[in-house]
Parts: sequence; C-alpha cells; structure tokens
Amino acid sequence: MNKVTDDLKTALGNKVIDMIQPRDNRIYMRVEPEDVLEVIEYFFFDYKCKFSTATGIDTREGIEIIYHLAREDKNMVINVKTLLPYPNPWMESIGKKIPALNWIERELHEMLGIEFKGHPDMRRLLLADSFPPGKYPLRKDFKHSDVQDGDYDYKRSGI
Repeated sequence: MNKVTDDLKTALGNKVIDMIQPRDNRIYMRVEPEDVLEVIEYFFFDYKCKFSTATGIDTREGIEIIYHLAREDKNMVINVKTLLPYPNPWMESIGKKIPALNWIERELHEMLGIEFKGHPDMRRLLLADSFPPGKYPLRKDFKHSDVQDGDYDYKRSGI
C-alpha cells in the first residue's frame, strides 16, 4: 500500500473491510451497508471527491452496489462496494444528505428493488407508473412473462 491508502485506513478505521489499490489512481474498498453513508460522506465532504455514479449488480448473495467517486486533483477513482443481502436488500439513503445521489437511488430502487430508508422522493424515474410493483427488470429472477404490454403504457402514466 502507499500513503493514500494508509491515510484512508486511518481516517475510516474499522469501517473498511477490505481495500486494494491495483494502480496508483484506482482504489477499491468494501464496507458494510450500515457504514456506507458515513464513508461516502467522508469522501464527499472531507476528501473532496465528486460522485460519478453508482452501479447495482444482482449476485447470488444479494445486490452489490458500487459507488464510483472521483478525486480530480489526484486523478484518482475510488470505488466503494457494499453487499445488501437477500431477501430484502436495503440501506440508509445517502441522497437525504447528498442530493446528487437522489436519482441514482431512485434508479437502483426501480430496477433492482433496493429500499433506501429515508429517501426524500422515491417516485418512479424510469419505468411507467403502470409497471407492476415488486417486479425489478435488472434482477436475475425477472421474467418478461411477468409483465404485459399494458404495463409499459407511458402515455397512461403521464411520462
């Protein structure tokens, strides 16, 4: 490791389960779901990272979220990973503290069924209002036969 990772380990302490730095400008770390809010707040407010996006992945164990953060003055990308176990993947909303994450949380909720506790506005973002509740198109168990053509009626939804 190097000074950057050593400093991050000192700042974040036992919140970091695992951290690797495969290249000078890339860091991957894993944290528990209950620590994500505090870790992302640290990177956003104290470490001066910018939020790029988040990725949701349906795995055998649950839904993995990867938060992609950029530290432009150091030409560095930091990825913070967490695993939300099945059957009810959930975590505290980061969007309630950092509004830049509101839309991506809405998208992750709609597409993968992640519940973000305390989110200020969980209205639909991508799917029609007529899309069946409890059906998540990016989950492995999603079957197109579970929805009908009318479930995609965007005109009826007012979109």
